[in-house]
Amino acid sequence: MECAMPAIHVQGLGKLYGSKVALEDISFDVEEGAFFGCFGPNGAGKSTLLRILTGQIQQTSGEATVLGLDCRNQAIQVKRVIGIVPEVESPPSYLTAAEFLYFSGKMRQVEEVEKKVERWLDFFDLQESRGTLCRDLSKGMRQKVMLASAFIHEPRLLFLDEAFINLDPIYQRKLREYLLQLRSEGRTIFLCSHILEIAQRLCQKVIVLNRGRLVAQEDMETLRGRGEDLESLFMRLVGGGNGGTP
Repeated sequence: MECAMPAIHVQGLGKLYGSKVALEDISFDVEEGAFFGCFGPNGAGKSTLLRILTGQIQQTSGEATVLGLDCRNQAIQVKRVIGIVPEVESPPSYLTAAEFLYFSGKMRQVEEVEKKVERWLDFFDLQESRGTLCRDLSKGMRQKVMLASAFIHEPRLLFLDEAFINLDPIYQRKLREYLLQLRSEGRTIFLCSHILEIAQRLCQKVIVLNRGRLVAQEDMETLRGRGEDLESLFMRLVGGGNGGTP
């Protein structure tokens, strides 16, 4: 009996920026339907890894596939089938919240896109701001718009980079509950976050990066069985200093 193909496969992945090592010999798999966490201090290489997996940049060495698609040679196809919330990107300033969600839905060829737009405006309590230009929204509102844009086409695989940032506790909880619902439906979620308390409630498996290298792969149940939590693991591995790579 053949094993199911992982949702994400990374083998010997490396990335150089000139002579600077951003990632070195990274290998891991993410099973389909898993809630997977990627953690590390600032400059550890998390964002570089996420940009490679989402087809935004190419690796220098090694291989990476997402849902069976090669991230280097099939980057456009990768972008079509995933949802992504980047850490710093904001919705276009010249569109309103509703216009951006409609545009995202049409680009993703979402059926009944108007209904989907209304659903996410309601979910994130954006109806009163639907006609506001994105540049005039608060950081929290812009974050909600980016999340809605990532969810609108109901992708099998989500990449979330600091998805909880700028959200108040009410919407952090609402987002957490929605992501757990997606996990129960068999969707795959790849989360990068510095909010370890939230991440610990969500993730089933985690990796920790430091200075561009993978320093730990852990199953959360195994970690708890050792009497350790995500924060203690993180501090034990990287708490002695950050100095890393982009």
